[in-house]
Parts: sequence; C-alpha cells; structure tokens
Amino acid sequence: MGASIAVENLLFLTIATLFLAIAGYAWRDSKPFEIPKPLPNWFQGWLFVVLAAGIALPFVAMLLWGVWWRHQVVIIVFASYFIMLGLQIVSEIVVQKQYQSPIWVAIPCLYLPYRFWQLYEDIQLVSVDSNLIWVKYILIAELLLWIFNYGVHLSQLPRLLRWPSIESNA
Repeated sequence: MGASIAVENLLFLTIATLFLAIAGYAWRDSKPFEIPKPLPNWFQGWLFVVLAAGIALPFVAMLLWGVWWRHQVVIIVFASYFIMLGLQIVSEIVVQKQYQSPIWVAIPCLYLPYRFWQLYEDIQLVSVDSNLIWVKYILIAELLLWIFNYGVHLSQLPRLLRWPSIESNA
C-alpha cells in the first residue's frame, strides 16, 4: 500500500514539475512576478484557518492514531499528505522568490486537485477499519477545506494577474 502511494505521488510530482518547468521556461522573459500588495484584509485569518486545519489537525491525528495507537495506515496516509503539501509549499516559494515567475499562480491549480484525489483515496483506505472513524472524518474535513481553498485561489486569479477592474478604469 505504501509503495503504491509513493509511486502515485512520484508520478504526479514528475508530471507537475515537468509542466511547471516547461511553462516557466516559456514565460522566462516575462516581468518579475510579485504578489499584489496589500493583501486583502481577510487573508491573515484565512491563512490561520488553513494552517490550523490543514497542518495542525492532521499532525495531531497522525500522532494520536498513527503513533500513539499504532495504526500504520494512518502514518502512511498523513506522511504522504505532508510530503505532497510540503513539496507544494517549496515549489511556491522557489518559483515566487527565486524565479519570480508568473507560473507561481498555476502551482495551486495543479497541486490542489491532486490533493482532492489523494484525500479521497485516503478516506477509502481508512474506511476499512472502524477504529479509524474519526480519522475518516478528519480526512473528509481536510477534503472540504482544500476544495474551499481552491475556490478561494481561483476567485483571486484576477487580482493575482492584475486584471483591471471597473473602478481602476474610472
């Protein structure tokens, strides 16, 4: 089970990285990309929710059910989750800070749909064991969080890409 998850993650990572490298190369002559400032007033609150629910809650679940109560499937599920989330964050930092590439905007558009799939598969894996019902609920909550976060990201694309609004044309 762990090996097939690792292969699947590696395959996604290879395809996503190849796409980002090709797209980044295609946009290599664009102006350096910077996240528009100031950030919206709600951003800090949303970031706190994502960090608490998207990192702290799964970490506590992994410690409790995976380490404390020794359910190996929970360790596999959350380790994979954290590795892919970490790789997304590293990709965003490298692309935005080091290369200042506008392709940064596409990173969540690649990683989040994969995370939906990853969490769906994880829900199926833990559903087999009735002792992991709360882990299942946590994974469902994670799936809903990341779907909502994807909507937030998509709703911010015009701002991130600096598309003019009616107010800015007046």
